[in-house]
Amino acid sequence: MSLLVAGLNHASCPLEVRERLAFPADSLAAAYQRLAATVPGAGAVILSTCNRVEIYLSLYDSGLAASAAQEKAVGFLADFHGVPADCFRDNLYVIEDDAVPGHLFRVASGLDSLVVGETQIHGQVHDAYLAARAADSVDKVLNGLFQRAFSVAKAVRTDTAIGEGKVSVSSVAVDLAVSIFGDLAARTVFVVGSGDMAGLTVRHLVEHGAQRITVANRDMARATRLAQPYGGEVIAFDALGDRLHEADIIVSSTAAPGFILDRSHFAAALRRRAHQPMFVIDIAVPRDINPDAATLDNVYLCDIDGLQKSAQANLEARRREFDRALEIVERKAANCREWLRRLSVEPAIAGMAKKLDAIREREVERTFAELPDLTDDEREAIRRMSDRLVRRILDRPIAHFKHEATREDPSALVHLARRLFGLDEAR
Repeated sequence: MSLLVAGLNHASCPLEVRERLAFPADSLAAAYQRLAATVPGAGAVILSTCNRVEIYLSLYDSGLAASAAQEKAVGFLADFHGVPADCFRDNLYVIEDDAVPGHLFRVASGLDSLVVGETQIHGQVHDAYLAARAADSVDKVLNGLFQRAFSVAKAVRTDTAIGEGKVSVSSVAVDLAVSIFGDLAARTVFVVGSGDMAGLTVRHLVEHGAQRITVANRDMARATRLAQPYGGEVIAFDALGDRLHEADIIVSSTAAPGFILDRSHFAAALRRRAHQPMFVIDIAVPRDINPDAATLDNVYLCDIDGLQKSAQANLEARRREFDRALEIVERKAANCREWLRRLSVEPAIAGMAKKLDAIREREVERTFAELPDLTDDEREAIRRMSDRLVRRILDRPIAHFKHEATREDPSALVHLARRLFGLDEAR
């Protein structure tokens, strides 16, 4: 069996590259179709968040070697996004087989996040799994692996305090806003976009005293749903440029394919607000705000990667809880590896059973031909006896294979089964 993860994250890849390889939700159906054609027979899950793009592949039924699947995954990313592979190949990490469960469990538990312990990633992993299920792209290996990941993430949240305190990109960004403005009660917040991340950021801002909320979005109904709980105002997306000068804090999290605001927009806004400071939280991937806006005095721009320093301080403050969470992950990953190793010998076990059953059936039919006067009850008794005999013969080899699969290379056991039982020979 081969499991493979090919991915890029905040630690391996700069945002300007990562954002070019992100998968918006409305592109996933087409992405899975393309991926199925690129890696036929493989199970697949695509995980795309603001901090990572990862492709999980199960080669259980594909017949592909891991090295070939890796190249196909790279080719898929390049072709689907129109980005030359050389632009990201050096940033790509590849994780195989026994290392995959631990990696996924750390990701789902928030231990591999930019802000360690953040809880939003659990929902993002779950959404990725459901999208793959909807695309009929999840085989039994990935199904079992991701179900275990959700259980591990729950155990980490329940049994440790890793999620306490400032544990999301949004909460860290809001802390920076407080450090700039102090009291937020008199500050006007503009929210551009209406996704979950934007909503979470607004909630944190309100908890820190922000009272004036304005939401700009192309979908006015969604904008209203975000603004209404806070008594906020809703404006058309096209009106954003004319109203930008009113904003002290801008939270931008749209699904736009490119920049929606640049230096010229903020330069005009600063003139109209007498150069009072503006704090811009760009949590979109791809980015919404052109980085050149940060060259202006009194524009404080914070993007996903810009939160790294705060995130690192967050980790150091909860190092003991991180270590406890990691112990849970590693213990559960070891159990999962045993399950995967046992699973990897199942085809060989099924092959052994099928081969012996075919022999049993031929011998039973030969016996019936030699004893034509047998009654139906006698024939049935012979069939039951022969079936029990085969199962008794297989009991010890099957138990041995499942046990040894957790202790040595399962591929060697599969090879042994094929040689002993002639599984590659024609019947």
